[in-house]
Amino acid sequence: MDKVLKGETKSRKREIILASIQQTPQGPVLVLKESALQQKGRDAQKNNISAAKLVAELVRTSLGPRGMDKMLVDGLGDVTITNDGATILKEIDVQHPAAKMMVEISKTVDTEVGDGTTSSVVFGGALLAKAEELLEKDVHATVIIEGFQAASEKALSLLPRACQAC
Repeated sequence: MDKVLKGETKSRKREIILASIQQTPQGPVLVLKESALQQKGRDAQKNNISAAKLVAELVRTSLGPRGMDKMLVDGLGDVTITNDGATILKEIDVQHPAAKMMVEISKTVDTEVGDGTTSSVVFGGALLAKAEELLEKDVHATVIIEGFQAASEKALSLLPRACQAC
């Protein structure tokens, strides 16, 4: 295969590889649509963080006693007015993978706890905003993850003591 690809342009190499995949007895094994945008490195990180923060911002304004209602209109023109983050996120059509993860956070919290869906998404968005700041200062993603894990462990260790004080 390397001999076949040698000297070909990047787009031609892709065509050759796709053609060879489509000729396999098992059929095509395409993970992405041909029109899918592919990003790597910092660009992918920034894109994912931006999409997730956008979802968090969408529900952030509905949080708390001064939270605003959202008017959602579906494809049939039916209107839903709510300030419930879980409802808002169930009704919107999210395509971006990172944004979908934020929606999944909301669904999981709703299923497991029954409340706190908006807060969990807003908190996730805030963590990502801080991670973005650190990435811009050239802090490696692994270091950021380790810091978040250490903070999580510390918070969990303090919970029993905090609950006894109540």
